[in-house]
Amino acid sequence: MRVLVVEDSEALAGQLRAALAEAGFAVDHAPDGEEALFLGGSEPYDAVVLDLGLPRLDGLTVLRRWRAAGRTMPVLVLTARDAWTEKVEGLNAGADDYLAKPFIMAELVARLGALIRRAHGLARPEIRLGDLRIDTTARTVTWKGAPVRLTALEYGLLAYLAHHPGRPVSKTELTEHLYAQDFDRDSNTLEVMVGRLRRKLAEGVIETVRGQGYRMAAGSG
Repeated sequence: MRVLVVEDSEALAGQLRAALAEAGFAVDHAPDGEEALFLGGSEPYDAVVLDLGLPRLDGLTVLRRWRAAGRTMPVLVLTARDAWTEKVEGLNAGADDYLAKPFIMAELVARLGALIRRAHGLARPEIRLGDLRIDTTARTVTWKGAPVRLTALEYGLLAYLAHHPGRPVSKTELTEHLYAQDFDRDSNTLEVMVGRLRRKLAEGVIETVRGQGYRMAAGSG
């Protein structure tokens, strides 16, 4: 899953990027409102962490413009601890959740994961597709009750497909959601990862849809 962090503090932005990357997210960073408005309007993010106090363009204006343009990605707003008016304004502008500074990083990661799950209609952190179990909180996978060891990218690919069961997902879409903007993207890597996943799980779990990409079988296994 790919996340945009909008934060003008270099120190906090670095901490957020490190924590989210450790949790398995591909992370882009915008240090001001103008860049955030552009990236959020042109890149397919799965979620956004948005500070409201930004240079060049404030966070509320950015959020309102995203929503007015039809951008529906979940947005977690960061506010000052006692600024209840900011919380209300953020929610009214289209935010999905808020977190007051200072905050515990683990809580932010958990809230962001919950927002992404809800955006895909998932009420629980575990995805169950036939014999496949994916714990999106612990980032663990089991197949027919046995644990499956995956690399970070293999897990990211499997989890993204599992969030869209039964729907063909193009290689372009997978590339856009698995890699950060500054990552050297190579579509051939996807083919290699799919091959590895099929060997670790089963051949029919990830289907190739000719001319469209890959599809997670809705009743895998």
